[in-house]
Amino acid sequence: MATKEYDVLIVGSGHSGGMAANILTKQGLSCLMLNAGPQADYAKDRTNKAVQDLPYRGFGKPGALEHVFQANEFNANQWVDEKENPYTHDPAKPYNWVRVRLLGGRSLFWARQSFRLSDLEFKAAEIDGGGENWPISLADLAPFYSRVEAIFRVTGRKEGWPQFPDGNFIEQTYPPDSKTIQTFTDICKKQNIGVSKMRSSQGQGGLASSINLLIPEAIATGKLDLVANAIVREITVDKATGKANGTHFIDRHSKREMHVKAKVVILAAGTLESTRLLMNSGLANSSGQLGHWLHDQIYGVSVVASVPEAQDGKAGQGLMGGSAFLPRFRNLTKADKRNFIKGYCVNIGSGGSAQPNHFAAYGDELQAKLDHYAGSCVTGSIYGERVARFENKVSINKNILDAWGIPTLHIDVKDSDNELNMAKDSADSIEEIFKTAGWEIVSKTDKFYPPGYSIHEVGTARMGDNPKTSVLNKWSQSHDIKNLVVVDGSSFVTCGWQNPTMTILALSMRACEHLVEEMKKGAV
Repeated sequence: MATKEYDVLIVGSGHSGGMAANILTKQGLSCLMLNAGPQADYAKDRTNKAVQDLPYRGFGKPGALEHVFQANEFNANQWVDEKENPYTHDPAKPYNWVRVRLLGGRSLFWARQSFRLSDLEFKAAEIDGGGENWPISLADLAPFYSRVEAIFRVTGRKEGWPQFPDGNFIEQTYPPDSKTIQTFTDICKKQNIGVSKMRSSQGQGGLASSINLLIPEAIATGKLDLVANAIVREITVDKATGKANGTHFIDRHSKREMHVKAKVVILAAGTLESTRLLMNSGLANSSGQLGHWLHDQIYGVSVVASVPEAQDGKAGQGLMGGSAFLPRFRNLTKADKRNFIKGYCVNIGSGGSAQPNHFAAYGDELQAKLDHYAGSCVTGSIYGERVARFENKVSINKNILDAWGIPTLHIDVKDSDNELNMAKDSADSIEEIFKTAGWEIVSKTDKFYPPGYSIHEVGTARMGDNPKTSVLNKWSQSHDIKNLVVVDGSSFVTCGWQNPTMTILALSMRACEHLVEEMKKGAV
């Protein structure tokens, strides 16, 4: 390995890295993929245990994964160990960085919500009156979205709404809506709020990951080598040409350091890991923008209502059940002025039950309330877009090293009144619709989780046409080093309310096909 020079070195094996390997190997390029963790062996590494047989009864050792709210004792070994891989933040400004280092990365745990961004996101500055537009539009990315949707077998209902772009969907027949969902839909229509259904990737064989949809085809070409447990420390540069020429990496177990050579380096390690690597390498920051503009989405706002006719187990057939999805309906035009910019979507589910934490009660009183509301509830929850801000940033903390002696990240992010106002508007809007339907409000909160919780972090190496205000060009290449390409969420200018996965995949496909053409011309 030390003497071979690859055409392309790919750091990371999630959706973006898998797409890069898939596209490039099919074009005949030799590729090496480095992944920081092992390949999961489910037969060997997974067992079934009763909760009483676990030391902490399923909750996990306190403090072991303090930032990963999704973790419990049943799945704790799938997340990155925060003692081996620490990061820092001001206690007053918490940030939840949720990481996976198995082969396939977080694509293994993707919830499969499959949306396109719209020109409301790509050209947001024109509506918001500030910030920056992307250097591309929906029209530029649409052909790649369509191809990605075919690979991932996305289902959805076409609506023809500009804020909710239609895609290359598998036709799906939806069952008739329950009475509660139909009532909700009728009220929304009177308020000019569009109601649709969730768009989701079916994948193949129960999985919609890089390890089953992208990497196997790359391996089949004979052009992909894959090294697991490779902790990348630094991107190296040829002093004569100024081009990237490989990476130094450390074996996760032996801690032996090695170097691999490549004509092109592609970063696909995830927004924060890729930016950390660029910063530790001292590269791609002539603009001074690297590490800035970190943002993601609001999760946690919810309203729960109970349908009176369904209380005490009296729901008749067809009353409860089903779901609805409301894409962004706020700030669709410049004329729609609110006390916040951007927007949010709403997920609606019918047929659930109230939870114990909804009530200031315990014992028999609590049980009676739970029995009363069982199966009668309709829930509305949101994903809201956070604003990208220069002051929300990451930097290198040289005083805190990971288990392999590599400097870690300090994350400095804080929400603003815009996020607070958006959350309040969303909770009030859902409550208003539920009350109009005649339903009893059981619980309402406009509080939301800390930044990072959504696992949709983007930005920090954003793309743009101006090298003085952006890190990457519109083809995801570093302005400073053209053979250094970043294909994960780092490049995002705005995140939208949408799950970013389809956009990451489409951008990676587009960047890699452009890279092939540039390599053929000798331009990189």
